[in-house]
Amino acid sequence: MMKLDIPRTRSLLQKFEFKTLFIEELGWSQPSVRKPTALVHDGVEFEIRQIAELAGVVVLEIIARDASIPNAKTRAAVHKLIAKQHHENLLIFLDQHRTTSLWYWTKRESGKTYPREHLYLQGQPGDLFLSKLSAMVFDISEFDETGRIPIVEVAGRLRNALDVEQVTKKFYREFSEQHLAFLEYIKGVDNEQERRWYASVLLNRLMFIYFLQRKGFVDNGHYNYLQTKLNETQQQLGPNQYFGKFLKLLFFEGFAKPEEKRTAEARKHLGSIRYLNGGLFLPHKVEQEYPKLDVADRAFENLFKLFERYSWNLNDTPGGQDNEINPDVLGYIFEKYINQKAFGAYYTRPEITEYLSEATIYRLVLNAINDSETIKDFHLPGVKAYHYQAIPDLLMDLDAPLCRKLLHEVLPNLSLLDPACGSGAFLVAAMKTLINLYAAIIGKIKFLHDRNLSSWLSQAEREHKSLSYFIKKRIITDNLYGVDIMEEATEIAKLRLFLALVASAESEDQLEPLPNIDFNVLTGNSLIGLMRVTEEDFERQYAQGKLYRQSYRQVLEEKNRLIDTYRHATTY
Repeated sequence: MMKLDIPRTRSLLQKFEFKTLFIEELGWSQPSVRKPTALVHDGVEFEIRQIAELAGVVVLEIIARDASIPNAKTRAAVHKLIAKQHHENLLIFLDQHRTTSLWYWTKRESGKTYPREHLYLQGQPGDLFLSKLSAMVFDISEFDETGRIPIVEVAGRLRNALDVEQVTKKFYREFSEQHLAFLEYIKGVDNEQERRWYASVLLNRLMFIYFLQRKGFVDNGHYNYLQTKLNETQQQLGPNQYFGKFLKLLFFEGFAKPEEKRTAEARKHLGSIRYLNGGLFLPHKVEQEYPKLDVADRAFENLFKLFERYSWNLNDTPGGQDNEINPDVLGYIFEKYINQKAFGAYYTRPEITEYLSEATIYRLVLNAINDSETIKDFHLPGVKAYHYQAIPDLLMDLDAPLCRKLLHEVLPNLSLLDPACGSGAFLVAAMKTLINLYAAIIGKIKFLHDRNLSSWLSQAEREHKSLSYFIKKRIITDNLYGVDIMEEATEIAKLRLFLALVASAESEDQLEPLPNIDFNVLTGNSLIGLMRVTEEDFERQYAQGKLYRQSYRQVLEEKNRLIDTYRHATTY
C-alpha cells in the first residue's frame, strides 16, 4: 500500500486542486468523461465535472450557477439524481470562488441511506481531513495488466483502512499479558488491588512519554530516550536502579517542575525535558502510601520490547503503517483492561461517539444561534436574522457577526458533561467536534478582514506558538467535564485528553504546560448526586498540588456553601 505524501497532499488540499490530488497522490484513474455536464433541480442549474474514478466509483465536483453551495435538502436531491447514473460516488460541492468545499458521501445500510458530509474551507490546516484521504490511496502495483482493480478490492481497502480492530486486538492481547507480568515486578505494595492500580498508573505515564519521544519531543529529538536511559542506568549504577534513580527523577522533577526548580541531580541525568505539569507526573496516592515501592528492571525491558514492535503515532494525520498505535487505539485498550464485568463498562466504537457528539453539539450550537433571532453587527448598521437547519449551512454562511457570536459567546459557554465518562471516549469525540467548528471559524477569519476577529487571531498567534494547541487547550478547560465511579478510569480520561493536546504540537517548543483538569474530570457517583468534600478528603486528594491548594480550597468552600443552600431550600 502506497504511503500518503502528507506535505504534498496538504498543499493540494489547501489549493483546492482536487483532480491532481486524486490522480497524482491518491492513485485514482483519469475520469472517463472529460467534459462538464449540466443538471437542473428546482430551477437551479449545476455544473457537474468528473475529476477521477476507480472501479466504477466516481468523484464529481459540483458548482451551482448561483455561486453558492446548496442547502442540505438540495444536496440530497442532487445526490439522488446523480446516483441514478453513478451508483457509487463522492460529490464535492464547491462555491464559484473555490474557497469552500463540502464533501458528500452516502452510506447505505439495511435499505436506508445516511449522508456523511465534511466541510473544508480554504485556510484550514486540514489535519483531521488528511486521515480520511489516507483511506483512498491506491498503488499502481495493485492494478491488473489492463489497469483495473475490482470494486471488491476498493471496498475492502476502504474497510480495512478505517478499521483498526485487527491491530487493536493484537496489541491489547500482548499489552494485557505485559500488564499482568508487570505486577510481579512491583515490590513494596502489599494490597493486590492497589498494586494493579499502580501498574496502570506507571504504564500510562510510560505510554505518554513513549508517544512524546517518538514524536521527537524528548531530550532534543531522542527517539529512544527511555530505552537508552535504561541501558545507561544499568551500566553506571547496576541492575534494578532504573525506577528509583531515573524514572522518579523524570516523573517528579523533569516533567513536573520547570528546569530552574529541578535538583542538580535531575539536571545532570535527565537531559532536556520539557516541563508539562498537568497532574500526570505528581506523586500518586499509591506512591505516597507506599514509600518503599520499587519496580525491577525486567518489567521495563519486557515492556519496551513490546512497544518497539509497533509504530507509535501521536499526529492527527496517519502514519500509514499496519502496526500503528495511536491515541484512538489506546482508547480501546484502556476500556478493555478496566474491569468491565464488575462495573458494567464497555467499549464504545469511535463512529458511535463521533455521531452522538456531533448530533448533540451541533444541535446546541444551532439552537444558540437560532434562538438569538438576530445578531447585531457593531461595525455595520442594522441587524441580521439567522435560522439554520444544519451545521454545514451555518458554516457556509459565516460572516463577521456570526463568527464573533460563535467565538466569544456560544463556543466558550458550552458545558459538555459525560456522567459516566469511563476512559473519556465521548470527551475526546466532543473535543474533535468542537475542533472542526473552531477550524472553520478561524479559516474564515482570514478572509473577513474584521478588526475584532483579526485582532483576536493575531493576539492568539503571538501568545501561542501553536494555534491548534491553544484551541484544544481552550476546549479541554472550558467545555469538557466528566465523572466516573472508577478513579483509574478518570486518570485514563485525563491522559487521553493530554495525548490529544500534545498531538497538536509540531515541534517541542510549541508544547505548553498541560492544563490542570482535576475539576473537569472527577471521581464520583453521578447517581448519588451532591456530596460534601471534607477537609480530610481535600488534604488526601490535593496535598500533592501545593501550587493550586489555595484555589482548590476556595472552590471547595464555595461548592459546599452552595450545596448547603440547595439542601436548605429543598427541605421546604
